[in-house]
Amino acid sequence: MDFTETSNSGGKNEEILPGEIKPGISDPVLPGTVGVLKELGQTAVPTGEPDIFCMTIIGQIEGHFVLPPHNKTTKYEHIIPQLVAAEQNKNIKGLLIILNTVGGDVEAGLAIAEMIASLSKPTVTVVIGGGHSIGVPIAVSSSYSIIAESATMTIHPIRMNGLVIGVPQTFEYMERMQERMVKFVTSHSRITESQFKDLMFKTGELNRDIGTAVGGQDAVKFGLMDEVGGIGAALAHLNRMIAGNSSLTAGNLPEGGLPQ
Repeated sequence: MDFTETSNSGGKNEEILPGEIKPGISDPVLPGTVGVLKELGQTAVPTGEPDIFCMTIIGQIEGHFVLPPHNKTTKYEHIIPQLVAAEQNKNIKGLLIILNTVGGDVEAGLAIAEMIASLSKPTVTVVIGGGHSIGVPIAVSSSYSIIAESATMTIHPIRMNGLVIGVPQTFEYMERMQERMVKFVTSHSRITESQFKDLMFKTGELNRDIGTAVGGQDAVKFGLMDEVGGIGAALAHLNRMIAGNSSLTAGNLPEGGLPQ
């Protein structure tokens, strides 16, 4: 790459890209320019206040224990305050939740799913890549759910790691926790409890586990997701819901918020 070297007052050589105009020492710097360049790698960002809040749930959902630093995680203590802020912000009309997660902590995932399901504003979830394990309840928790054709959702029984006390109460606790997840998924989607459990306990599908890897078309066929599509379809449906719910106010909002 061609570059020229100029000597500054400190005697250091600096790289100047072709066509770049180096500002003078006294030239004003726009507020936030350095932060945008450092954080986003962009010299300009779109202006205007969007009425749709976009939230991403990626990697592994981190619960009460901190995961190793090399793991890409979504911390539930970060997601919950964002959902509360989006619910209170009058300028936000709807929420778009994008998932590409391998699962993670069961209680943390259910907490996020319950938060999304209890919002009064229209919500749309989009599964891009994968929405595995505890990502399934989060995917179905919105008002409308969309999955990419190439995306997959792994449905399997819950498991515990670390020290496990080998007493009947431990297995009863795991069974009750699993029933919580099954009940949530079946109550927020069109899949039946028997069909969901059949997928959960199926053998021979996964090489190191029991369960089923459900693709985009199959997820819609089973009634787990509502539509096969992507970001464009999600935004179009969310905008339609926002336009249809524009007449809802705090005074005439149905009890429990919008129907999920």
